[in-house]
Amino acid sequence: MNDVHVLAYYADDPTRSYQLVQWLEVLETLHAHHPVGIVVRDVDVAALMAERTRLPLFTAPTFPELTALYDELDAKVALYCNNSMLNFQSLIDGRMLHAHINHGESDKQSMASNNAKAYDRVFVAGEAAVQRHVEGLLEFDTRRLVRIGRPQLDLRPASLLAPTTRRTVLYAPTWEGDADYNDYTSLDTIGTRVVDAILAVPDVRLVYKPHPKITTSLTPSVQEAHLAILQAVAAAVEREPDAGHACVLRGDILAVMPDCDAMVTDVSSVGLDWLYLRTEAPLLITDRHRDTDRFRLEVPVSRCADVVDESNVAGLTELIGSRLDHDEHHLARLAMRHFYFDDIAVGESTTRFVDAVTELVTLRDRLLSHRLHGDAITA
Repeated sequence: MNDVHVLAYYADDPTRSYQLVQWLEVLETLHAHHPVGIVVRDVDVAALMAERTRLPLFTAPTFPELTALYDELDAKVALYCNNSMLNFQSLIDGRMLHAHINHGESDKQSMASNNAKAYDRVFVAGEAAVQRHVEGLLEFDTRRLVRIGRPQLDLRPASLLAPTTRRTVLYAPTWEGDADYNDYTSLDTIGTRVVDAILAVPDVRLVYKPHPKITTSLTPSVQEAHLAILQAVAAAVEREPDAGHACVLRGDILAVMPDCDAMVTDVSSVGLDWLYLRTEAPLLITDRHRDTDRFRLEVPVSRCADVVDESNVAGLTELIGSRLDHDEHHLARLAMRHFYFDDIAVGESTTRFVDAVTELVTLRDRLLSHRLHGDAITA
């Protein structure tokens, strides 16, 4: 076990496990350079991860078990894909360097919080994330930020959609968040109308791909809207069996995007993944709060997309049809892609990620050597 150099730590329950799952293939690539182990705190998550990866898996439900595990492993770097409260039990270990890698790039308020100050490094996508931390936090040391792009976007998962000659429009709403300030979902406000509007576009195939937590939501309005959409799509399939309308409730959304011609989504990482991978295709972003000025300021990607809210959703069918025929925002999306992801090309993010972890492994060994030998540490 002492051969593990890097730990990917996940402390939450299975409903949020998608946050770690999306990193598994990238971590397997890292494993070829630095031995990686997965540390989880929940036995059900452990069972799930055992089905998804062959990386070494360690389960430590209690804090004493966690500290004992860390003593045995003597790893060099710990990686965190979220800001679980239980991360602090791992952060107490002073023999490792700790890096936050998150589980996406988005303009949600939660993406730049004081939690970032707890980590030695915070891996971010590009300039937009840097500005988000500078503008959103007080007394934050931006030297902790490391730009790596988004390694998941280097992957090419097998398609989840059947081929079609129809124009495919994806509706991908996010979940309602765990607090009002972080609620960006369109599902319970205009979700059913978005679906009806897409279905009314001539020669269209609708694909509904909700956030994984929508399917387990306990919020009644979200549950009702989700079920109504499932029923609407089922009815559309019955009317047009050859259209190929689909609800994709499991699997990677990155395996859906390549076969879609336009997307309607909320403020989340999904819109920015689309911006990176499908810069040439129309993007529509919903504004739950109908505050145009604030939205344009806080959600820069909205400046290269059409914004949909309760005031204009009635015209969405015509708008989508128009954008499929004539995309007015293509050049603006090219510029915005640079703002969010710098000049990183597909394939380069994984290299940056591995290099950034390598630097931390090397730095940890040097710092620990100085500590053990009582040497002065020079900048």
